[in-house]
Amino acid sequence: MHELSIVKDIFSTLEEHYKTRVEDIAKIEITAGLLSNVQPVLIQNAFDAFIIEHQKYRQMELEVVVQDIVAHCQECNRDFKVEYHRFVCSCGTPSTTIVQGNELYISKVSIKQS
Repeated sequence: MHELSIVKDIFSTLEEHYKTRVEDIAKIEITAGLLSNVQPVLIQNAFDAFIIEHQKYRQMELEVVVQDIVAHCQECNRDFKVEYHRFVCSCGTPSTTIVQGNELYISKVSIKQS
């Protein structure tokens, strides 16, 4: 389950960036593209398991925002949403230029209000 290593990396990044204030984080939002091979349910389960083991994070929440796959058509110079893994523009031209959908990053961190 690579989701657990992803969660560990998320917390490592938060600890590095926020240092002593990491315990003040209330909510983490991550953005995961459909091509990132991250399952929201599995990442949530890995997150829940991690915070159970690390008491100082017990109050944190996780939200996973899933990004659609978007490709760019060189023929008509338009971006289009890829559906059913069909990388073909409405003009009929196949495309391998991915604009969105393979990302995985921390998109938002909310700090507890004092």
